[in-house]
Amino acid sequence: MDAAEHADRHLLDLWETVLLVGGSVVFFIVYMVLLNWRRFLYVEHLNRAVEHIANGNFNDSVPVRQRNEVSVLAENTNMLVEKLKRSLDDERRAEQTKNELITNVSHDLRTPLTSIIGYLGLIDQDRYRDEVELRHYVQIAHAKAERLNALINDLFEYTRMNSGVIFLRAIPFNLVEMMNQLVVHYRLQLEQAGLEGQVHSASPEVVVQGDPEKLVRVFENLLANAMQYGKDGKKVDIHIRKESRMAVIEVVNYGEPIPPSDLPYLFDRFYRIDKSRTEHAGGSGLGLAIVKSLVEKHDGMIQAESDSRRTVFRIKLPLPQEAKV
Repeated sequence: MDAAEHADRHLLDLWETVLLVGGSVVFFIVYMVLLNWRRFLYVEHLNRAVEHIANGNFNDSVPVRQRNEVSVLAENTNMLVEKLKRSLDDERRAEQTKNELITNVSHDLRTPLTSIIGYLGLIDQDRYRDEVELRHYVQIAHAKAERLNALINDLFEYTRMNSGVIFLRAIPFNLVEMMNQLVVHYRLQLEQAGLEGQVHSASPEVVVQGDPEKLVRVFENLLANAMQYGKDGKKVDIHIRKESRMAVIEVVNYGEPIPPSDLPYLFDRFYRIDKSRTEHAGGSGLGLAIVKSLVEKHDGMIQAESDSRRTVFRIKLPLPQEAKV
């Protein structure tokens, strides 16, 4: 083979190599484009979906169609949107709760305040017949002021507990002793309501770990509730016992039963069985909500039962480790 033929052969081999490499590159490019075309389209769809959600359409979601790193991104995006949506919903509920709180508090505070201003206005203008009527007006204004003070105290207590600004001074103490002292302390009020209070316990000592001052508030509210709504029953029974790992306290009255439709909502703030919301409808509507919050802060639970025979408020508090049976 002469030099010319050798050169032609070498050039032909070179072109074959170039064509082979070029064809391989083109084939590879075409293959990769075809292979990833669906992914390119999905990424574009994903981009449009994210842009749509970013415009405030948080009820929509990013489609998850493939099982690759892009679909993982879509799933994480949906998770982020869901958390953001929950956060916004919580913020709206908090705003609604705040508005309801302001409305209810304004209504409850305005009623006694209006009466106080009215009667003090009559006194200031000397619009009374004699000293007897003057004393009557003063007594009414004083009673309304006490009610106003109770409403403010309940609101302050409930707000503190809801904001978490409450500290428990947990010490061991005897529930039976505390309840006997409480009944003695409220003997006069119970008599004035036509009621007799009794504590029943098979054991003279049922010790729990908690804040006595806070738990006294719980049982004071339950006794006040019994004095208000259980007058027809003539008595209030307080039963204390140990049950498994809990101390169980039942405050029982025998007055008018609570309608079954009201039982699930008894511990909601501002909920009243009497929907008239007059000053005779009861207290602030926060008493039982405060009771529930305080009991739960002691890792306990409270429930209510009512029928034609009796109404029971049952509280369960954990026993100290060494006292559990």
